[in-house]
Amino acid sequence: MLKSVAIYSKESNPRTASCISTLLREFCKRGIRIYIHQRTFDDPGCSEKPLIEKFDDIKALDTIPDLVLSVGGDGTFLETMLRVREPGIPIAGVNAGRMGFLANISEDDLASSVDLLCQGRYKVLERSLIEFRKPEGVFDNESSVALNEVTIQKADPSMITITVFVDGVHLNTYWADGLIVSTATGSTAYNLSVGGPILSPEDESLIISPISPHNLTIRPIVISGDSILRMVVEGRSCEYLATCDFRSRRLPFSEEILISRAEKKLKTVMPEGRDFYSTLRNKLMWGADRRN
Repeated sequence: MLKSVAIYSKESNPRTASCISTLLREFCKRGIRIYIHQRTFDDPGCSEKPLIEKFDDIKALDTIPDLVLSVGGDGTFLETMLRVREPGIPIAGVNAGRMGFLANISEDDLASSVDLLCQGRYKVLERSLIEFRKPEGVFDNESSVALNEVTIQKADPSMITITVFVDGVHLNTYWADGLIVSTATGSTAYNLSVGGPILSPEDESLIISPISPHNLTIRPIVISGDSILRMVVEGRSCEYLATCDFRSRRLPFSEEILISRAEKKLKTVMPEGRDFYSTLRNKLMWGADRRN
């Protein structure tokens, strides 16, 4: 049974504040201890304050919560992942943003979802992560692990050339605006917008999708999740842009790139009655007849 939860949100707006207020009220009514990130603590919205404790570093808490609720959009979920990945706490996403592939609990269903969570009526899905292994320390003190994707992109108007090796075997040399290396989770993010395939979130495969390649025959490719990718990037300017989910850095062309699956996986929560395929149908409006 659920005994404690943590709540994280990266921004404050009326919609997010309303969701947080509802969560606090519903969990407090059930006697669940709540740890709330200090950036979110200004508007607790709950009279049972003894049950609420603020935190900055979740690993510093005396008791690690049973699960974390990320309140916002998919971007908030990605930031939450960085804060709770190491302790291995499952994350549930509350959608106060737009698309909500990761944040799959709607604000209209918050009270019923809290019931399901408190009763343990949910599945924990393990999702693969990818790691920008080389060059090392690219993102300073931030993690080089991504839940959605790592991208290599041009930093100015000129295209770049990206030579890709999969486990030491030459795959292709791309002349393009960039390249996306996506996880199954990220297959519904940037990868989807460039025509890449959608994978079930439990799949461990990686997707390589070019961004505006100057060759009409080049297509995205799905490779084994055990593969190690090595890339050499060249261009007319001095640098290119590397991204790791929402983090980005400009890098010189001098060093090669290594990307692989991360050792640890991320645990995510799927409440009872929800599944990935219904989320696809709803978010992408599959089966909807718009002709009339």
